[in-house]
Amino acid sequence: MIHTLDLGFLNQECTIAAYLVETEKGPILFETGPHSTYPKLKSEIERVGFQLEDIKHVFLTHIHLDHAGAAWVFGDMGAKIYVHPRGLRHLASPEKLMSSAKRIYLDKMDKLWGQMNPIKEENLVSCDNKIEVDFGNVKVMGWHTPGHAVHHIAWQIGDKLISGDVAGVRINLGFIVPPCPPPDINIEDWINSIKLIRKLNLSEIYLTHFGKITDIEYHLNRLENILLDWANWIKPHFEANADLKEITPLFADYAAQQLRDFGISEKGIAQYEAANPAWMSVAGLMRYWKKKI
Repeated sequence: MIHTLDLGFLNQECTIAAYLVETEKGPILFETGPHSTYPKLKSEIERVGFQLEDIKHVFLTHIHLDHAGAAWVFGDMGAKIYVHPRGLRHLASPEKLMSSAKRIYLDKMDKLWGQMNPIKEENLVSCDNKIEVDFGNVKVMGWHTPGHAVHHIAWQIGDKLISGDVAGVRINLGFIVPPCPPPDINIEDWINSIKLIRKLNLSEIYLTHFGKITDIEYHLNRLENILLDWANWIKPHFEANADLKEITPLFADYAAQQLRDFGISEKGIAQYEAANPAWMSVAGLMRYWKKKI
C-alpha cells in the first residue's frame, strides 16, 4: 500500500507530498520534503501508523530541497538514503547546495527550506540505472530519468511509479505543468524520459506535486506539450537578450492564464506557484537556451 503524506508546505495542502510504502520488511519512505516541513512529515508518518524510527530506507527522486531537504534527519537515525550517483556528493557535503540556495532565497531560506546537514557516506546508497532493491513482497526499481535534473530517478513498484518531478506538477487533477528550475533543464532528455515512462505499462503515477494520477497517456501527452510550449515561449525572449526581471512577470501572467483557462481557481493558482514558482522556470529555460543555441 502506498500512503500519500501531505507535508503542508507554506501552510497549503496538496503542494508537496512524500510517500510511505508498507513492506514485509517495514515501511519505506519516498521523498522527505524540505526540512521546514519535517514536523508535518513526522505527524503524517504517525497518522498512517508508524514512527520515524521505523523508517530504515529512504528513496529520493533527486536532491532538490523540496524533495530531499529532510533526508539528513533519517540519515542521522541510521537509515539508508538511496540517491543518484551524481547527487550523492551533495548530500554528503551540502555546503555548495545550501550556499547557492541562500543566494537565491536570502532571508526566506529558513521559512522555505530549513536546514540541510551532511549525511554520513556509509548511510548513502549510490543508485545506478535499473537498480533493484528487494523488500520481500515489494521490489523497488530505479530508472534514471534526466530532464528536470541530471540526478533524477523515478522509482517503480510493480505497475506504479513514484515520479518526483519528471512527470510534472498537477494539483487536484488539474492542469499539468513542467517544473523547470536551473541549472539542469534539458528538453531533449526530458522528452526521452517521458518516452521511457510510457513504456513501463503503469497503472498509477505518484507525483511529488501532487498525488496519484491514473490517466497516464493523457497526462504525459499534456506534460510534453506544455514543456515544449513553455520552452518555445521563452526562446524569442532569450534571442532578444531580454532581462530576466522583464521576462518573469510576463511569463508568470502567461502561465497563470493557462491555469485560469483550464478552470483553476485563484487558490489553486497559489498552490501551483508554491509548488512550481514561475520565476524558476524562466531562469531554468533561459539557461537551457543559453546552452542550446
